[in-house]
Amino acid sequence: MLGRCPQCGTYNSMVEEVIAAPAAPAKGAPKSGLGGASLPRRLDEIDSDLESRLPVPIGEFSRVLGGGVVPGSIVLVGGDPGIGKSTLMLQLAIEMAAGQTVLYVSGEESERQVKMRALRVLQNPEAKEKTVPQGLLLVTETNLETILEHTRAFQPSILVVDSIQTVYLPELDSSAGSVSQVRECSSRLRDLAKTNGVSVFVIGHVTKEGVIAGPRVLEHIVDTVLYLEGDRFQSYRLLRSVKNRFGATSEVGVFDMREYGMAEVTNPSEAFLAERMVNVPGSAIAVTMEGTRPLLVEIQGLTSHSSLSNPRRTPNGIEINRLLMISAVLTRRLGLHLGEQDVFVNVIGGMRINEPAADLAVAASIASSMRDVSVRADTVLIGEVGLSGELRMVGQMATRLREASKLGFRSAIIPHRIRKTGEPWPEGIQVSEARSLREALNLALLKADAEA
Repeated sequence: MLGRCPQCGTYNSMVEEVIAAPAAPAKGAPKSGLGGASLPRRLDEIDSDLESRLPVPIGEFSRVLGGGVVPGSIVLVGGDPGIGKSTLMLQLAIEMAAGQTVLYVSGEESERQVKMRALRVLQNPEAKEKTVPQGLLLVTETNLETILEHTRAFQPSILVVDSIQTVYLPELDSSAGSVSQVRECSSRLRDLAKTNGVSVFVIGHVTKEGVIAGPRVLEHIVDTVLYLEGDRFQSYRLLRSVKNRFGATSEVGVFDMREYGMAEVTNPSEAFLAERMVNVPGSAIAVTMEGTRPLLVEIQGLTSHSSLSNPRRTPNGIEINRLLMISAVLTRRLGLHLGEQDVFVNVIGGMRINEPAADLAVAASIASSMRDVSVRADTVLIGEVGLSGELRMVGQMATRLREASKLGFRSAIIPHRIRKTGEPWPEGIQVSEARSLREALNLALLKADAEA
């Protein structure tokens, strides 16, 4: 057993895997390729009619999937422990069982525990189903061969497996959750989906680093990978698509965790800004794109005199390297003395922003706190900050401005547009274009306070 990997150099990353004989095909499994006979065919002879998607009553879930469930697809849903994966999938199973047969396989909870959660979900005042539908079948099983036998016997339209780390194949010597078990069980479920047209949802655990536990090949086997994100101490949950063969990637659905389960948040921008205090130093509004959806989020910055030789840079919701770069630009290009200040940046609502369009709002929140002046309450700030202090344009600007105008913001500060041939800015919002970060901050900060 090696403590340190000789290739990547990390410690405690070596996993022992027993090399077993190739697993025999399951009883009744087809001997042909995926979806039919493995014979070459002319491409123009293949039927190209798109199969109709199964409608999903949960609108936010349907958005992330790309408009519904594709028959014969396999979807992986991952997330931290206790984030709400099982609750969300049970809600989906209850809603989908109203029109077709759904088989819910639980390898972690007993039948009574699942029934208790189902009764709690049905207490939702907005739920369409007030009783457990007859089309929902439940089985507590971890043997994959038995699960496949139940699937062939009851022929459900949707199969939910909770979770892939608890399922095992008896012909493999390794224990459930090992690399070989997870890989082989996922391949069997993929074959089931492609050959029988069953839509399979698989729940997966994540590691400390936030990635799906098990081999990386697991994410390549499935058609769609969804992550359920959020702070356990916050009520909002984000269902993010990082891979989707049948829809847009990086799409996001927003939910609110309540006592009866997940509630859809149809207007997340309004929800994120509901408790915002206006005209407070250190607060700025950014417009970020999550897939095809623009979201308005509040970014708060705080600077405080540090007694440490190396002042702290503490981000929550943005990358640490992004904060370090913006702090360096503010110090070098604008003359803000941040070398003796602890800098804290927080994205309200538990959101995580990965795109550079929020750079200007982050810089404005830090400068606002440092100077103890307020950013204009009716202004949004959109743009990427360069190392020279210049502002750079970001994509889908018209969509971002349209969302800001819809929520009542009357002005926006964006980078200077070089080419004027693009889509005109929407009406109802005054757009100010700035070439540099210094010019943008002069426009964003209240003049009365700035002069004082």
